[in-house]
Amino acid sequence: MSANGQEDMLLIPPTLTQLPRPIYVRAQAMASSAHFAEHQHEWVQFLYATSGMLRVTLPSGSFTVPSRFAVWIPAGMRHQVSAQTEVSFRSLYLTAAATSGMVVDRSRVVEVTALTRELIVAAAKLPPEYDEQGRAGRLLATLLDELADLQEAEMYLPLPSDARLKIICECLMQDPSDDRELDAWARRIHVSSKTLARMFERETNMSFRQWRQRLRLCRGLEFMASGRSVTEVALDVGYSSSSSFVAAFKQQFGKTPREFMQNGSPL
Repeated sequence: MSANGQEDMLLIPPTLTQLPRPIYVRAQAMASSAHFAEHQHEWVQFLYATSGMLRVTLPSGSFTVPSRFAVWIPAGMRHQVSAQTEVSFRSLYLTAAATSGMVVDRSRVVEVTALTRELIVAAAKLPPEYDEQGRAGRLLATLLDELADLQEAEMYLPLPSDARLKIICECLMQDPSDDRELDAWARRIHVSSKTLARMFERETNMSFRQWRQRLRLCRGLEFMASGRSVTEVALDVGYSSSSSFVAAFKQQFGKTPREFMQNGSPL
């Protein structure tokens, strides 16, 4: 059962034994609370949310993927995909040859440009066995050039491997508004606050406060995508006022929440 009371819907990942061409594109929609169980692909995946909000969870962390953003998933990387709202997305599978020279050995979220968006939508309409020497081949060659230049967005929330830190992170993920500071959490897991601070830095490359703020902002994105007001979201994720949430959001993402959610239109 999801947080909003809807039944979770388990989806089956597509079974592909080989790609018909170096790039295979499919379009799909997911209902809110639908999810794919943990799985992996033999090929690099580029998962692009044209509308709605996805969350992609890896062993090492999770990505919030709003509309107009995409996540690179390396070949062989186990991952889960869940819909935080009703979602429309395009999934691109690419061979090693197609991604030669690109940064595809690590997962990352990128912002999709208007040109890249149109190329992806056009590519999804091509037959699986498109003519590589004709117009379709030229379109996809241009798409590859654009994919290689997309800018990374800081929407990754690293998850620690230490069992004691997992307790803290799981509590905060369940309730981002929990305002207990480092000392209180240190007492919870029976270590000193200095030890806990070092553990967070070592395991996540972020301080405790940085990690909690990233969590709150990523959850804030998900809550806003479901239609909640900025004021409501700010309080739900632990900010004392909407103005403090807006300031932190703009510092992180370069736009106010309103600008971010209104930038572009769903496809």
